[in-house]
Amino acid sequence: MKTALYIILGLTVLSLAGLAVSYKSVERAAEKRIYSNTDDIPYNKVGLLLGTNPIGRYGGPNRYFEYRIEAAVELYRAGKISYILVSGDNHSKAYDEPEWMKEALMEKGIPESAIYLDYAGFRTLDSIVRAKEIFGQDSFTIISQKFHNERALCIAKHYGISAIGFNARDVRRAATSLRVSTIRESMARVKMYIDILTGKQPKFLGERIEIG
Repeated sequence: MKTALYIILGLTVLSLAGLAVSYKSVERAAEKRIYSNTDDIPYNKVGLLLGTNPIGRYGGPNRYFEYRIEAAVELYRAGKISYILVSGDNHSKAYDEPEWMKEALMEKGIPESAIYLDYAGFRTLDSIVRAKEIFGQDSFTIISQKFHNERALCIAKHYGISAIGFNARDVRRAATSLRVSTIRESMARVKMYIDILTGKQPKFLGERIEIG
């Protein structure tokens, strides 16, 4: 019994250490390619806006969605991007992140001609790789919250993409919620490394689409 407990304890410690190491390694890999204000960020033709649901978990507005829209609009108005590629999940007619984000952008004054939609951005990896393989972009600005940008930038680096990140405002959370979010993101980063090591590819590719 003691041996089994020691094994379980050892595996738990190793798992927690792996989560911590993966989290910090992603932070370090992205720190010189991530920006929080438009004065410092370089110009890129395309901003890749990572999709999410406008409705929050408990039925209210999703602040992650709202703040990403604000960040994309800020970049566009500052002349730091010329086009916005919205990449998100559209797994059914009733669930369409790209269209929801497009509507929100246009409500903020972004012209329709400056918005392109990627309906097959089911995961962050899919969004990043498809921006290169389908939309022909080897260099672009990723738009999301900082924790998400860091992971996206690591994926971009692995696939030979010269990307930078622009941080949308983060969402204020209670201490318990923050801890849960940190654990969830740590697990997502471990999964990211597994996907990279196993050569994971997007669910769908398809024909090329020119931007501009």
